[in-house]
Amino acid sequence: MRTLKLLFQLLNEDVNFLLTNRIPRRALTLWMGWFSKIEHPLLCRISIAIWRCFADLDLSESRVQTFSSLHACFVRELKPSARPIHSDRSVLVSPCDAIVGAQGLVDGTRLYQAKGFPYTLEDLLPTPELVSICRDSTYVTLRIKSSMYHRFHAPSDLHVERTVYVSGDTWNVNPIALKRVERLFCRNERAVVQTRLPDGAPLVMVPVAAILVASIRLHFLDTLLHLRYQGPNQIECNTTYKRGEEMGWFEHGSTIIVFAPKGYAVCAENQPGAALRMGQPLMRRVE
Repeated sequence: MRTLKLLFQLLNEDVNFLLTNRIPRRALTLWMGWFSKIEHPLLCRISIAIWRCFADLDLSESRVQTFSSLHACFVRELKPSARPIHSDRSVLVSPCDAIVGAQGLVDGTRLYQAKGFPYTLEDLLPTPELVSICRDSTYVTLRIKSSMYHRFHAPSDLHVERTVYVSGDTWNVNPIALKRVERLFCRNERAVVQTRLPDGAPLVMVPVAAILVASIRLHFLDTLLHLRYQGPNQIECNTTYKRGEEMGWFEHGSTIIVFAPKGYAVCAENQPGAALRMGQPLMRRVE
């Protein structure tokens, strides 16, 4: 019985991987971006009903319950009291609702997307300066499921200095793909957001887009970063955020990798597989 169960699980993984990755990912992503923005109440209700058949979609905390399009549901806002921000100022809070993935200390420039699947900062980050900033830092990978709240927020009071956009592929970022596709985060579309904490220490956030809509909205930029973006790759910024203030959103589920400076450690409860909500403790300052 145990052997059959394991075989069934492996077959499920194969089917999942084939359905979400062995397809024309870019074409499907561009089509989904168009489809999700069609404003038609009946089409939207049917789409959400189908979505619920495949995901644990919970809209009870949404600020509104009726949506004009599937896109409006993807990027929904929550009720004001739905995500309280942890009060300890020595803690970096989670910028998003997420499932914790690989985390720990960056070994020089080496880190992991999943057990046995290393990658390097040089592959992920587009400039030597960013590699130097994140060398030997503390990192945590936060996977945002398609059914989760898609907006992300400032983990601390911070100042945004620069954003570097990297166009790329749209691989699924679920655990099955992370165990099969090497350097997956380094292949996908992403934005590297370079910030500084109040004490001047650097904090880098890397929102990584994925299959389907694959667009990243950053409120401090006047453009949407997506597969057809043709603007400058390095964008100088000068924006300040308060802890917990909204910074942007994904138009579908994806991942944020947070790199904190030396002196921070991932909170003990945030082991791989743990569920986090925006505003809960993510990393803690240690001596």
